[in-house]
Amino acid sequence: MTWPTTTPTPAGPETAGAGRGRRRGVPSRADLAALMRRPAWRRGRFVAAYAVLVALLMAGHSLVPNTPGQIGSLLETFLPWTGFLIVPVLLGAALRRSWTALVAAVLPAVVWLAMFGGALFGSGGGGGPYDLRVVTHNINAENPDPAGTARSLLNAGADVVALEEIPSGQRGRYGAVLDGAYAHHASEGTVALWSRFPIQNVTPVDVGMGWTRALRAELATPKGTVAVYVAHLASVRFGPGGFGISQRDDTVKRLAQYVDADPARHVVLLGDLNGTVADRGLKPLTDGLTDAQDAAGSGFGFTWPASFPMAAIDHVLVRGLHTVDASVLPKTSSDHRPVKADLKF
Repeated sequence: MTWPTTTPTPAGPETAGAGRGRRRGVPSRADLAALMRRPAWRRGRFVAAYAVLVALLMAGHSLVPNTPGQIGSLLETFLPWTGFLIVPVLLGAALRRSWTALVAAVLPAVVWLAMFGGALFGSGGGGGPYDLRVVTHNINAENPDPAGTARSLLNAGADVVALEEIPSGQRGRYGAVLDGAYAHHASEGTVALWSRFPIQNVTPVDVGMGWTRALRAELATPKGTVAVYVAHLASVRFGPGGFGISQRDDTVKRLAQYVDADPARHVVLLGDLNGTVADRGLKPLTDGLTDAQDAAGSGFGFTWPASFPMAAIDHVLVRGLHTVDASVLPKTSSDHRPVKADLKF
């Protein structure tokens, strides 16, 4: 930006000391006053340009490249938070007293509301009769209160409870509470399933982690058989190379191969997928499955971190079933929050 200049005048008694104490290059009050006398539309050009860029970033997030540092997936993981990028536009418009900037701020606001207004102001599916209530929860391998966490899950009144990240030898600490409420249960590796309905044909699912972090089972419900997957996919990490998602993406693809090939008419995937449905890395799964929170939930469905949730990485994904309602349950002793969904055949 170029500051207004004035024609030099000889130093006189009143002007000779005018520049004393003023740092070189710092505009004077007269300079600022001259700047503010510029037409309002000119004062807001740069702020307006920023507003347009923010709107393009929101609407075109899928076009943001994943190199370097997998920045595209990082953006999509926290996409709802891009709404805060509108704040500098409003502040800039106020400071510059520019109608141009203020009007331009409407553009990213409209784009954000078109993308997330339903989640922010919608009332979800509204509830109603359902055939199957499911709950999924990453209980955290270092959970200090397994029994308390299990008891809190009982309050949801679910027909099916899926747990992920169960440490070796610790399943019994959760089963001590859940086994009494659910007649049927199964586990493979670090994941487990409890159900009011009979569980059949339990098999481990290899997602390429070197140990079992997923299973498939069939539930014999009064309305028909449901193929249930419980999965805990690879975590993402921040490191020198950026947002580390390559292993997560590989586990997504492996799990999607099982789900796509599954002949079952009704499929439910429960688990910690370590990614949001907006993240392109989850596309192999979300192409064939519907996210319950997106279909009938209210709010953004943030589940992690539990103390101040910022991303929806725990999911109920379905195929061949209708979601009646979905929600995030209250915090437990885990670093994730549980997710509940009511489903209907």
